[in-house]
Amino acid sequence: MAHDHSLHHGASLKKINRAFVIGISLNLAFVIIEFGAGFYTNSLALLSDAGHNLSDVATLALSLFALQIAKQKANLKYTYGYHKSTILASLANAVILLMAVGSIGWEAVQRFIHPEHSEGKAISIVAGIGIIINSVSAYLFFRDKEKDLNIKGAYLHLATDALVSVGVVIAGFIMSHTGLLWIDPLISLLIMAIVLYSTWGLLLESIQLSIDAVPANIDVENVKIQLEKIEGIYKISHVHIWALSTSRNAITAHIVLEDGLSVNDIETLKKRARHELEHLNIEHATLETEPKRH
Repeated sequence: MAHDHSLHHGASLKKINRAFVIGISLNLAFVIIEFGAGFYTNSLALLSDAGHNLSDVATLALSLFALQIAKQKANLKYTYGYHKSTILASLANAVILLMAVGSIGWEAVQRFIHPEHSEGKAISIVAGIGIIINSVSAYLFFRDKEKDLNIKGAYLHLATDALVSVGVVIAGFIMSHTGLLWIDPLISLLIMAIVLYSTWGLLLESIQLSIDAVPANIDVENVKIQLEKIEGIYKISHVHIWALSTSRNAITAHIVLEDGLSVNDIETLKKRARHELEHLNIEHATLETEPKRH
């Protein structure tokens, strides 16, 4: 995933905040509709999807909260600020989704064992509304989905839900024309599989960032190669790269200098190095210089 420091510009953050608020509002309204319709029609597919959509509302709210907290200034207690909260939110969101997957799977198995009648036509109508709401909500995050892991998670959840709703519409149509009750839990299992597939990568990346692994979009060797192209740099060593947040990366490194550089030369060299690092999606750089040993 490519992180982009442009996310932190005021206009971009305001747009993202608005997208989260709209997405939360639309999906919360749909959850209420879907739960009511699920109980009325006795549809596990609708109830399980409503439960999943409710977890999406929670994850959207958590992501929005983390983005707000991350804007708080650093202090003597948290010298890097609260940026890491966005990574923790992403990890929590993935875990919540996996818990929802387990619940859906359990209920589906019970329905296979004890089939219950549900209203196919009503299921299709409600799911059709879901296609519209989830598609509109996903579109709000489409352009910025590669800039931040939380935004990517929100987009994946909502886009997946739109596809799931398409499946539910098909299931409702089949049930209303054939009376096959096992279609309902089958769709629930398909929902479970789709959510698991879309969530697994998010979970792994969130765990990796939580333990300060090199972000997925950063190639350490390429970083060293690009920096060593700068005139005056002999070699880069002791490189450590990690994520400050889901959209900001940091590096510490030793710069081994060529001979004969003045103090001004070294300062100019370090400015060029930081500029190059920004193009490599690394915003925060701590660079230590040392002379070349002969």
